[in-house]
Amino acid sequence: MFLNSILVVITDLAAGLLGNASFRRHFHLLLSALLLFGPLLSLWVSHYSVFAKRTHFLYRVFLRSGWGWTCIFVGSFVFVLSFSVRRSLTLSLRHLSRLAVAGGLWLSFRKLLCLLENATGSCYEPLSSSLELASGTNGDGQPLLLLREGETKEACVRSGMLWRGYEVSEDALLLCLCCLLLAEETAVFGPYLCLGGPSEAPLRILFLFCVLLLSLWVFLLLCLLAYFPEFPTQLLGGALGCLSWRALYQGWYRLGPSWYCPGRPGVGLLSTQSKQHETTETLCETNDKDIN
Repeated sequence: MFLNSILVVITDLAAGLLGNASFRRHFHLLLSALLLFGPLLSLWVSHYSVFAKRTHFLYRVFLRSGWGWTCIFVGSFVFVLSFSVRRSLTLSLRHLSRLAVAGGLWLSFRKLLCLLENATGSCYEPLSSSLELASGTNGDGQPLLLLREGETKEACVRSGMLWRGYEVSEDALLLCLCCLLLAEETAVFGPYLCLGGPSEAPLRILFLFCVLLLSLWVFLLLCLLAYFPEFPTQLLGGALGCLSWRALYQGWYRLGPSWYCPGRPGVGLLSTQSKQHETTETLCETNDKDIN
């Protein structure tokens, strides 16, 4: 009973924050500020920290499978929420299709970025020390590099050689896209609670997991910018993530649910009866004004 009370308090506070219109309106600006000024943290952080190693547990387990974790928790939350309200499998699948669209967009970006890197980059093989002594160095003490034609980035890096070319950070793109997607999909829980929807422990636990995952993605983005600054590749990756969110949630999904559009989160779920919806919404707004 005590644990359930703590769960209710924490999820109510988180739902109030994520459902706040000001938070939703400015969250992408917060991510943009992190992308712009986050690399400056590299001047103060310790490079001997555990987060300065790419082999850290959080990078290996969560970052490399970031889209999978996002789909598992967000998909479970969206399905349980939509199905508990309407008991309609079709409606639940329509809301889940937003994840499928975002997943397809993410895979498309990965393919395009891979093609871009292979088309604009080159593979170099460092010369052995004996060859360097025989032919000399390039004058500034830097080791000589031998250009290898026809190599892809994946094969080049796997062979232990150096790849130099135009890159866009896939990690920054994925983290920004997942953060904005989580914020949009979980923002509906606040109005849902305000309307008096059933909120049993399993639904609240799924919502709490989504909030924790959102916090983890923001933390990992901050770690990447502070410990592994790569300007402007991370800025470009984050910009692509923000543009993808704006094109989907602020553009296409606003057209409303139809055969070619899944609609925005919460559409068809929060309004069961129009009169009841308007009455409850008025009461909630009145309570918010009294609190403020």
